Amino acid sequence: QVHVVESGGGLVQPGGSLRLSCAASGSILNVGAMGWYRQAPGKERELVARIFSTGTITYVDSVKGRFTVSRDNAKDIVYLQMNSLKPEDTAVYYCSADIRSTYSGAWTTYWGQGTQVTVSS
Repeated sequence: QVHVVESGGGLVQPGGSLRLSCAASGSILNVGAMGWYRQAPGKERELVARIFSTGTITYVDSVKGRFTVSRDNAKDIVYLQMNSLKPEDTAVYYCSADIRSTYSGAWTTYWGQGTQVTVSS
């Protein structure tokens, strides 16, 4: 089996910072792109940031300059450093990882369970 587990959410005041972590583990052969998505109440899930194994990174415009995504390829961990947080960043944040397992030759996107980020005074 393959597991993807996030950690690091919580409540923070506007202007504050949080760091999310996500670790992939289990029967992993290869890990491709890893990313962070978020879903606010009443809204569709949106891509926040994505980082490929080559180091190529994409961000949604609304977080550019405030959020930084990084990864540790040796440990299959992806991080999201969130600075200058705004109330509109409030959402459930989900980690995704494109993984090829040892029991399947196909690439599959695995999702974490989500972690709540609330930005409020």
